Amino acid sequence: MENALEIVCSVLMVVYFAAFIYITSYCLLQLNLLFFYSSGMKKFKGEEQGKIVKDFPFVTVQLPIYNELYVAERLIDNIVRLDYPKDRYEIHVLDDSTDETVGICQRKVEEYKAKGFNIEYVTRSDRKGFKAGALKEGMKLAKGEFIAIFDADFMPRPDFLKKTISHFENPRVGVVQTRWEHINQEYSLLTRLQAIQLNVHFTIEQQGRRAGGCLLQFNGTAGVWRRTTIDDAGGWEADTLTEDLDLSYRAQLKGWKIVFLEKVGAPAELPVEMNGLKSQQFRWQKGGAESARKLIPTILKSDLTLRQKLHACGHLMASSVFVCIFLCGAISVPLMMMMPVYASWDFQILSIFQLTFLIIGTVFFVGNRRAELDKPLWKILFKFIVLFPVFLALSMGLSLHNSVAVIQGLLGKKTAFIRTPKFNIKGVKDSFRKRLYLVGKLNWVTIAEGFATLYFMMAIYLGYQYGNTGFVPFHTMLALGFGGIFYYSVKHLSYK
Repeated sequence: MENALEIVCSVLMVVYFAAFIYITSYCLLQLNLLFFYSSGMKKFKGEEQGKIVKDFPFVTVQLPIYNELYVAERLIDNIVRLDYPKDRYEIHVLDDSTDETVGICQRKVEEYKAKGFNIEYVTRSDRKGFKAGALKEGMKLAKGEFIAIFDADFMPRPDFLKKTISHFENPRVGVVQTRWEHINQEYSLLTRLQAIQLNVHFTIEQQGRRAGGCLLQFNGTAGVWRRTTIDDAGGWEADTLTEDLDLSYRAQLKGWKIVFLEKVGAPAELPVEMNGLKSQQFRWQKGGAESARKLIPTILKSDLTLRQKLHACGHLMASSVFVCIFLCGAISVPLMMMMPVYASWDFQILSIFQLTFLIIGTVFFVGNRRAELDKPLWKILFKFIVLFPVFLALSMGLSLHNSVAVIQGLLGKKTAFIRTPKFNIKGVKDSFRKRLYLVGKLNWVTIAEGFATLYFMMAIYLGYQYGNTGFVPFHTMLALGFGGIFYYSVKHLSYK
């Protein structure tokens, strides 16, 4: 019996270490991107402004929409304010909606068409291919040399096209991507925590990859494509839930370049309720895993440099970090009880991995500082010290939900594209309660998150009972994370 338990303990240790090594490798790649970002700041200084556009190329603005009755009107009203010659761009409202959004979009299109705008309402008989399918169908009607794409919750500033189009002077530039800004960042704790993550992506990750000569991505919205790039890369494909990431990589493997403009922002609305955030996370994490399954073999066979291949694979496999976090959490409880008896070495050696928290904390602080340079350093530092531990706990709490997405993606299981509903929420006085699109029932993952909360609360108690408190901080963050996810998932259900 004791020999069997020793074997079990050894196996758990191997899995635990393998998962933590994966997490540490991810953190080291992030640190490398921070190095690239820091070294590239001078390189891109002044380039962001671009040149003054004199010869205005024709642009097609595509607005893919699906059941967005709260923000569709705001989107169209915003797009017609673009400071670009009216005869040099067209607007295509690509509407797959099945609710009142249809009437809203049709009325706005007719209103602006009567005012002389080149705007068309485009719909399909079915939603085949979801967003990728809508964009692919829209390409058949597009007359533009360049294609600008905006999701329903975005509010680009009037000078957006002038600030992006000039960067296509380089004939190898196929995409120009801008940074997402957050119109409702201060709405709640949930929106503040999301901003922490996105601020890092739209500084350290995107600009770091560009500075290091690595592959980066179009983020699905708030960017402009050269039409010939889309065609050359094979067009929009719906075999992953992240059609934007997929096409980005296929284009770069064809030799096209992506320019990321950190200082050109595009305001947008963050999800304000937990189940909408979870649907977004599921799509992003599963789509990333699907893209990894699809693209990594091609990347490894390509003539990219070793560094480019390493970062590309790390980027595409980043969602697998959630699987490793969940494994570490689940395994750590039996390990905590077994190691003092059956392991031949001190479990305190695991503290070496605390270095990962220092690395990721540094990356996230710099990214969020760069995203809010207009604010005093002391305010950013204080806010970060308070919110970053909560962000880590939230990320750990999402690990089960996101692990399901990743595993499905790697196994090739297909699911529908579930869009993230937006409710036109800007200030703290706005409310999303009693709105359409809210989830109406519990699913098994949310129930499992409730049990996970109890599991890690029990682990904290057992840690003190066994006198083995080394895992208590880890288990506390997991309990808080899963508890928070479960609480808000239930609280934000629709009971209409």
